[in-house]
Amino acid sequence: MFGYRVPAPDEAMLISGGRRGLGGAPFRVVTGHGKFVLPVFRKVRFLTLSMCESEVTETCVTRQGIALHVRAVIAFKVGNDHESIINAGQRFLSDQDQMSVLTGRIFAGHLRAIIGSMTVEEIVTERQKLAAEVLDTSKTEMAKIGLIVDSLQIQSIDDGDTGYIDAMSAPHKAAIQRQAQIAQAQATQAAVEAEQAAARKQAEYARQTAVVKAEYSAEVDRAQAQASQAGPLAQAHAQQEVLAAQTELAQRQAKLRQQQLVAEVVKPAEAEAERVRILAAAEAQRMKIQAEAAASYDRVALDRMLIDQLPQIVKEAAGGLAGANVNVLNGADGLGEIAAGLVSQGLTILDSVRQNLGGQNPGTDHPDKPDNSGLLQLRAAKDRKQDDGPVNLD
Repeated sequence: MFGYRVPAPDEAMLISGGRRGLGGAPFRVVTGHGKFVLPVFRKVRFLTLSMCESEVTETCVTRQGIALHVRAVIAFKVGNDHESIINAGQRFLSDQDQMSVLTGRIFAGHLRAIIGSMTVEEIVTERQKLAAEVLDTSKTEMAKIGLIVDSLQIQSIDDGDTGYIDAMSAPHKAAIQRQAQIAQAQATQAAVEAEQAAARKQAEYARQTAVVKAEYSAEVDRAQAQASQAGPLAQAHAQQEVLAAQTELAQRQAKLRQQQLVAEVVKPAEAEAERVRILAAAEAQRMKIQAEAAASYDRVALDRMLIDQLPQIVKEAAGGLAGANVNVLNGADGLGEIAAGLVSQGLTILDSVRQNLGGQNPGTDHPDKPDNSGLLQLRAAKDRKQDDGPVNLD
């Protein structure tokens, strides 16, 4: 719209003509909104509110009389309040570049004054303190011209060719160099120790690896040896078990054979011996009775009686054999030999009785009484026959 003016966000619009501004200012201040301005009757000017920069390079003398070349940068702007805008507008509206020049001169003067009251050591080591004092001393003066300082940075401090700062920093440089050398030596030593430790660990790892490989190799060799010996060992164990089984079988067979021999030979032989012993005992008893009878009868009657009884004796002996458990080893010949043996024994007994009865003692007073010595010899023969045990019929 014609006559309507709007300032930029970083500008203040100053309208002169017509009514005065606040506080008797020769213009009105408009910021942040537009304003209708009558042409010809009103005049509009714009004052920047953006950030400005001023650089100061000044040679200052310290309290010690040492000249220092100081370089500083000031960041400033016009204040946002109407009073600051009015003050800045009245001073810099026609030439706004003068704000940087004037600000630099103001800060140069305050910088010389403050550095003159400080030593080089304080200036070098306490730059923030220097900047704060310069800001404090210049704040009132800057406010009068409508400017505010956002920051002040001391960029460099140089003593030229005097070498004072270098001399001041020499002990620190030496200490720093010494510390750097110590740190370097420590770092070198630590590096060497780390290398040695790494070498030791590598050697230990190699040793452990070699040991593990050797153990694995030995275990593989043992397994292969056991596998190669498994077949012969199994065969040997099998043969050993077979021999043990054969030995046990032989022992059982020998025991069984022994039991068979006992049942087939020993027991029948013992039974036969017992039968013969009983027969011999019966025969001896019979002969005893006959001998006692012969002592009271004559010889002829005794002989006849013995002869008559001999077949009966043989018959009884043969009858006793019929019920006995006798093993005949040679068949019919063996039976004939048994019968002949019985008859021979009977005849032998008869001859012995006759001889004993016929041999009388001529020196006795009673010739008709038979001699008892024969009977005693017969009894002795009977006892010997009983002591000899069973008759061998083989």
